[in-house]
Amino acid sequence: MDEKKCAGCSSNTTTDPRYQELAQVIEQYRDMEGALIMVLHRAQEIFGYLPEDVQKIVAKELDLPLSEVYGVTTFYSYFSLKPRGKYRIAVCLGTACYVRGAAELVSAIEKELGIKVNDTTEDARFTLEVSRCIGACGLAPVMTINDDVYGRLTPDKIPEILAKYE
Repeated sequence: MDEKKCAGCSSNTTTDPRYQELAQVIEQYRDMEGALIMVLHRAQEIFGYLPEDVQKIVAKELDLPLSEVYGVTTFYSYFSLKPRGKYRIAVCLGTACYVRGAAELVSAIEKELGIKVNDTTEDARFTLEVSRCIGACGLAPVMTINDDVYGRLTPDKIPEILAKYE
């Protein structure tokens, strides 16, 4: 990966070992069909999100327009363009969860953490997101924190649950 050819890329590309790992990933998938999604997936694992300079490098190295890379990163909800917290909170807003009070859960979390949906706390501990359905309708309303699932929630349970992750 030639940093000089990537206009607007961070100067950290030569000193940050994550960029070398990204270069290896790009080389591994370069000639495969569907390489873009696979490279972006791995890049997000490496960096925790997909900063603009990483998207520029991926576009350049896979010989794709930056608009195509950006289109993929903004279309799929899996990809994040902003750093996420250590703990990713996702409140299900699918029909079953919504009618059983999921919006009130979101409000309680926002109040407790002092952030809005799609924001991350200043200490980078929590990111609050919403999802459409996680497939646990029988437990509605439901939220996840990373891989932990919490069901049959009420707003008054939020402080106790979040305290487990402090």
